[in-house]
Amino acid sequence: MGKAMKIAIVDDEKDMRQSISQWLALSGYDTETFASAEEALGTLGADYPGIVISDIKMPGMDGIQLLRKLMGSDSALPVIMITGHGDVPMAVEAMRIGAFDFLEKPFNPDRMSDLAKKATNARRLTLDNRALRRELGDGSQMMRKLIGSSPAMERLREDILDLGQADGHVLIDGETGTGKTLVAHALHAVGSRAGKKFVLISCAAMDQDTLIQRLFGPMLPEDNRLPAVEEARGGTLVLEDIEALSDAAQARLLTMINDQGTPPETRIVAICNLQDEGRTCEDALRPDLYYRLAALKITAPPLRNRGEDILTLFTALADQFADEYGCEAPQVSAQEAAQLLQAPWPGNVRQLINLAERAVLQSRRGTGTIASLLMSDHDEMQPVMTTEGKPLKEYVEAFERMLIDNTMRRHRGSIASVMDELCLPRRTLNEKMAKYGLQRSDYL
Repeated sequence: MGKAMKIAIVDDEKDMRQSISQWLALSGYDTETFASAEEALGTLGADYPGIVISDIKMPGMDGIQLLRKLMGSDSALPVIMITGHGDVPMAVEAMRIGAFDFLEKPFNPDRMSDLAKKATNARRLTLDNRALRRELGDGSQMMRKLIGSSPAMERLREDILDLGQADGHVLIDGETGTGKTLVAHALHAVGSRAGKKFVLISCAAMDQDTLIQRLFGPMLPEDNRLPAVEEARGGTLVLEDIEALSDAAQARLLTMINDQGTPPETRIVAICNLQDEGRTCEDALRPDLYYRLAALKITAPPLRNRGEDILTLFTALADQFADEYGCEAPQVSAQEAAQLLQAPWPGNVRQLINLAERAVLQSRRGTGTIASLLMSDHDEMQPVMTTEGKPLKEYVEAFERMLIDNTMRRHRGSIASVMDELCLPRRTLNEKMAKYGLQRSDYL
């Protein structure tokens, strides 16, 4: 069921409150009880992480008044009303105001559990969607996901900030697994359309007739949604695998772009995945459409060109998977750090994510090495090395930075503990931290 949802129980009768609470607690819910509507309102508000079960008839503020207040602060909060026998008109009124459902006394506990399950599932979906919308609209949060301090990543972030403020359509290209969709999310989040719709369509995920219908309509009644170009109106429409568009779809898209005028009402961000195949997006699209979409262009850099970002990313990902699997993250040796930096990474960040997860699982079992995982990824490349060799000094410095960073994080900025573990005098540690741009305040 995931993280247990809360259930707020509002009833002036103590025995009723306790029996409902005990029954739902047995079903795995986190319950809290309130003896009056007034008391409940102090806790219940927008984004309450659960649902409400309330009696209708209570002294002071009754359940209907409570329901009105709750609907006023969060109309998507599921509220289940408990009604007495014969209170059908009140139940009907509650449903009209926005109650999720009602239970008539004496009620069947299993019926209550079923309703609670439906209501909490609906609530979880609402809260997840809100969190996603906030994330998509939070430029700083999206930019933080673009981890790395290499010149290539600094340039990428600058491009996103610059182009995010512009109105023109954008073409994003780059190798497989470089995070092009994340770049599209960030572009939307840092621009003036951040609070507007963000609609993502994969042009390769459906046949062309279905794609044209999904993009431009007409939609069938059972689809229960607008065509993508209508749904994204005023916001951002992201078209992944733009190279998969048929001639007919390209013609429709070009007409839609021309009809919008300048600046466009809806911004189109096209993502091209052709770089690995030796062809370009320009080869795949009709020239007039290509030049409209590529008015502004961003290329996501390959991982092999991002230097020490590889170690930074691996450490962050390994920590994340270690938390997920409830174990310690693997310790990276100097030799393994050099191997990570030397690997060609044809699958880029996506490949690194997979490798970090496998390294954590391997470490949990107490077997294998990061080198063996790299070799299994690149059987045809032995030894695992790019054609561009790097001076030993660069590898040593990258490893040293990662080691100090990891140790500072583990000891939460305790200089004494880090000095002790790494056998470094304070002055040497301070000099190295300054050299690698590490600040103690980041770990507290």
